[in-house]
Amino acid sequence: MQKLPERPPSDWNHVFTAALVKDPELLEEVAEYNRRYLSWDELKYRIPDPERRKATWAIMKLLRVLRYEHVPFKRLPLTYSFIPEIVKSLHTIDRYLSGTLRIHNKTITLEESHIVNSLMEEAIASSILEGAATTRKNAKEMLRKGKKPKNNAERMVLNNYEAMRFIREKKEKPLSPGFILEIHQIVTRGTIDDAAVGHFRTTNEVVVADSETGLVYHTPPDFSEIEGFIEDLCAFANSDIAGSKANPDTFIHPVIKGVVLHYLIGYLHPFNDGNGRTARSIFYWYVLSRGYWLFEYMPISRIILRSKKKYTLAYLHTEYDGSDVTYFLQYNLSCINEALTDLLVYLEKQQAVQRATKAIIREIKEINPRQANILREMMEHSDEYFTIRQVMQVYNTVYQTARTDLLRLAKLGYIIQEKRGKQYMFIFNEKSNLWKDSPRKRKGVEKEVE
Repeated sequence: MQKLPERPPSDWNHVFTAALVKDPELLEEVAEYNRRYLSWDELKYRIPDPERRKATWAIMKLLRVLRYEHVPFKRLPLTYSFIPEIVKSLHTIDRYLSGTLRIHNKTITLEESHIVNSLMEEAIASSILEGAATTRKNAKEMLRKGKKPKNNAERMVLNNYEAMRFIREKKEKPLSPGFILEIHQIVTRGTIDDAAVGHFRTTNEVVVADSETGLVYHTPPDFSEIEGFIEDLCAFANSDIAGSKANPDTFIHPVIKGVVLHYLIGYLHPFNDGNGRTARSIFYWYVLSRGYWLFEYMPISRIILRSKKKYTLAYLHTEYDGSDVTYFLQYNLSCINEALTDLLVYLEKQQAVQRATKAIIREIKEINPRQANILREMMEHSDEYFTIRQVMQVYNTVYQTARTDLLRLAKLGYIIQEKRGKQYMFIFNEKSNLWKDSPRKRKGVEKEVE
């Protein structure tokens, strides 16, 4: 971003009556602007006349205030509006992301390798968002093959990947300051000063600023407020757990609450570094903990990376407009919906992949479904060598299981085992009787997306 967005006028509540008397047709414009939930910064380009612009904003704000939902978080006066776009997004999310996934009236079985792939994509994109200078190809190769990171950027990617796996394992755990510090420790170790890893900041030197221009976007609260802020944030996150002291009248849709937690961590900026990665990790923890299991397969940071400027503006518009978190909700829900669309396209293709795997199982009675998947992938990448550690990473197995799988396939003659240096490598045997059915030999069968 080149400059900060303009703050909206604070005296809007003194203007709206006179505006309506002067221009009764203004309400029609207001309805359209509020449907799209324009910020003041966006409105100023649509209405050149300063007086009319201010009057329009006054009416927009009045109508928004009348429909505000209040977030029960005492440290910030957070509000949001149930605009049609948000309601529609929540309906779509509830339909697809918390129940049985069906496409064309068929239940889709999602494999462990698909989760691993998505966790990799999320880890890579989240790292690049925070400035990691690496390519998706190099980072993914490192994760797939279990290589040690060569530099700080690759270490960031590996940390994020391990954090996502950690969150997946700990999704039943309530949020606590210690849990937040544990997440931060995982995402930052080896990439920032050791004294700052897994610790809240102890100074006010941290600001959110443009890395190129130095323009300050946001100055977070005083470091002395962090401990109390985090305690309240954890209480807010856990308030819908059975046995908590939650007020039944303050129900918040879980996805909205997850996005609010994301915003709050970003607003507080409790760490010297790693705030964005921690915030996005906590969002994932929350929605997974509330039963939205399909989020495991959705690398949302990849979508955010495509619109990094809008991500920043969503934060700023929320802060500048009296903590109206609708802007941040609107942006994040649009990213979730885009990630869901990508996932559904991907799963359409995976149906063909599943059919190919089942065909292998029918033909080879001596192997299990995981071994069939390994063999199918090696068929699709018949010119590539696979290692035991690579199979470990992709299929989330222990070393002995991955080794047993590969040796079994080699013994049956479907793959070839070769020793390269100190390690064994495996490649598909193109002379096997399965080659005639390989996706690389058949037309009409789409290759699995990476």
